[in-house]
Amino acid sequence: MLLPNVVTIAAICAGMSAIRFGFEGQFKAAVILILVACILDGLDGRLARLLKSESQIGAELDSLADFVNFGVTPALVIYAWGLQGTNSAGWIAVLVFAISCVMRLARFNIDSKSEISGAKSDRFVGVPAPAGAFLVLLPMFVSFFFNDPDLIAPGLIGAYMICIGLLMISRIPTFSFKKARVSRKMAKFLLLGFAFLAAALLTHTWATLIVLDLIYAGGVLWAWLSRNKTPTAP
Repeated sequence: MLLPNVVTIAAICAGMSAIRFGFEGQFKAAVILILVACILDGLDGRLARLLKSESQIGAELDSLADFVNFGVTPALVIYAWGLQGTNSAGWIAVLVFAISCVMRLARFNIDSKSEISGAKSDRFVGVPAPAGAFLVLLPMFVSFFFNDPDLIAPGLIGAYMICIGLLMISRIPTFSFKKARVSRKMAKFLLLGFAFLAAALLTHTWATLIVLDLIYAGGVLWAWLSRNKTPTAP
């Protein structure tokens, strides 16, 4: 019964440790720990449903963990990495991103508890917190790939962070992997794709993460364009 909560707490430990490594200058280790927290976040809920051990405290703990791991941790790591020399401007970007994340999580919690809930849909409203954390790390992925810490100007990093924060609180419909189903015929191709992705992450980590970020960003852009083209009722 406690196993899902143990996974959630492990994710919090990964996120908090990422902050420590970030301020110690070990930025690659910090980014890896944030990604580990993303993976654990995807496991705890599924584990709770599989073991039929869902609880209110588990749901609240998961929401608090999401804010720490995907709102606070990435913002502070990026600030330590590339925004400390920007005085107040960089810190404003950090605050905007973190506040946007907590507002996104609050809205999700309300929708999940509502009778007219979007939780049963195959779409999220706005970019989810874990995806927002993944997207906001793109400048670090690019910097690590080219092995140049000064590749991207701090002003661009701060502006990009604010844009991702706004995407999280937007009304753009984004795909929910939680509702995805795979047919038996497609299972073997999914396993092959997963093996290919795992190999790519192990051999070309930063290039693979950049590609994944760009693919997801392209999906968000497509969702936004499709939403704008949808005719509205008079």
